[in-house]
Amino acid sequence: MKTSDLRIALFSGNYNMTTDGANKALNRLVGYLLAQGAEVRVYSPTVDNPAFAPTGDLVSVPSMAIPNRPEYRLPLHLSGRVKRDMETFNPNIIHISSPDRVSRQAAKWARRRNLPVLCSVHTRFETYFRYYNLAFVEPLMVAWLRKLYRKCDALVAPSESFAQVLREQRMNYDIDIWSRGVDRDIFNSGRRDLKWRNAQGIAEDVPVIGFLGRLVMEKGLDVFSDAIDQLNRRKIAHKVMVIGEGPAKSWFESRLPDAAFVGFQGGADLGRAVASMDILFNPSVTETFGNVTLEAMACGVPVVAAKATGSQSLVEDKQSGRLITPGAINQYADALQLYCEHPEIRAEHGAAGEARSLNYSWDAINQVVADTYIRLIRQRGVRSLREAA
Repeated sequence: MKTSDLRIALFSGNYNMTTDGANKALNRLVGYLLAQGAEVRVYSPTVDNPAFAPTGDLVSVPSMAIPNRPEYRLPLHLSGRVKRDMETFNPNIIHISSPDRVSRQAAKWARRRNLPVLCSVHTRFETYFRYYNLAFVEPLMVAWLRKLYRKCDALVAPSESFAQVLREQRMNYDIDIWSRGVDRDIFNSGRRDLKWRNAQGIAEDVPVIGFLGRLVMEKGLDVFSDAIDQLNRRKIAHKVMVIGEGPAKSWFESRLPDAAFVGFQGGADLGRAVASMDILFNPSVTETFGNVTLEAMACGVPVVAAKATGSQSLVEDKQSGRLITPGAINQYADALQLYCEHPEIRAEHGAAGEARSLNYSWDAINQVVADTYIRLIRQRGVRSLREAA
């Protein structure tokens, strides 16, 4: 079997409604598969004005807006219209990418037809509750996720560190690594632009600590702002630059009144903004890979990140950045202070990160998923022959 023989029904909870690492990776995967001759049909909630045009054929599934987070929609059920479309498309594998009700129904639909199911795991959903005073719900969420993941033929995870977490949680034991790539035409150290920095009110000789991502509490905004408070108390010269938008923007602005909020940046503008930082500070523990970490590394920017799934598979501590115990505010401040006060260490660690980023080629990474599809289809075929014998 070849990649061109694949017929993939892909289920996403958010294929192109907003811009985040997960849906960008899914769209890149679909683009790669189509270029190899595979057929792909995507099923996802849709909105009238999505963040970007979808790659491939997109079928809308019934959904509703999530209360207090209207930029996202919750898939409701696998309607008769969608089931008929699936029957017509006649996939030979199902790929689900979120643990919602529609994905669960799609997995059940596949099992009835003896089709393999692959699940890509993009975020640590169970950790989100920590940021909304609902940590007691986390064990229930883990059990709920396990019920789905154990019924899948295999999982793919963005990093080995996250794959190990999934194994320890007994989610599944067949886990391949679908890493993430970086577009070096956009993210490279040559994008650094001091004139652009000056236009944001940032002096050339002040080290810039950057935040990149959606402005939501689960990205560690509280830890970020607490560490910056420590730098201010120590009277360490610096400037914070925040790239991104989101519902917690007002809260973040109130905590960082002197920061430069440059809003959403995309494409070449994003590459310019990231390369114009001096340090990326990424305290999030919800990431499964850390796209923003890799993008900063590709731009020659050292990273101070949480020692958690995702970044710890990318950053080499004390070589291309610092890995800090999650929530250790003083340790974060120490690492940031070191980089602020020693530009020669920033340059050395930034160059090491840029060299490491060269290992992340999108085509090779996406072929891993195609190869996993083919393996699962073959294994299901062998199993069916044995059962029939």
